[in-house]
Amino acid sequence: MLKKFTLQTTQRDQMIEVTHQVQEFIHKNHMMEGAVVVYCPHTTAGITINENADPDVKRDMIRRFDEVYPWHHEQDRHLEGNTAAHMKASTVGTSQHVIVTEGRLLLGTWQGIYFCEFDGPRTRTFYVKIIKSL
Repeated sequence: MLKKFTLQTTQRDQMIEVTHQVQEFIHKNHMMEGAVVVYCPHTTAGITINENADPDVKRDMIRRFDEVYPWHHEQDRHLEGNTAAHMKASTVGTSQHVIVTEGRLLLGTWQGIYFCEFDGPRTRTFYVKIIKSL
C-alpha cells in the first residue's frame, strides 16, 4: 500500500511533523506488524526523525543548517540560487524507515517524523509505503 500526501509549507525553511498522518495511514490499513518508508520526492526537501517535544530543537536545527549552508555564497553557480536548499536536503536525506509493531510506529518517547522544507513556501508531497510482515 502506498499513499501520497500533500502539504503546504509557509516558510523557506520549515520542519513539519507528519507522524500523525503516517500513524493514521497505518491504522486505516489495519497494519499490525512490519515497517513503513516515508519518502520525499523533492531535491530541496527531505524527511527526518527527531525530537517532537521541544520546538526549540526545530528552530535550532534550521539555524544551524543556515550556518553550515548559507543561502548566499559567492561561489555558488546554480542558476536557481538555491544551492543551500539542495545541500540541506542531501544532509537530511530523502527517506526514513520506521518499524511498526502492534499497530504503532516504533519511535522513541520524544521522536517524531518530520517533513523538512528548505526552499519554500511550496506545495509539497511525500509518500508512505507500508511493508507488512509475512
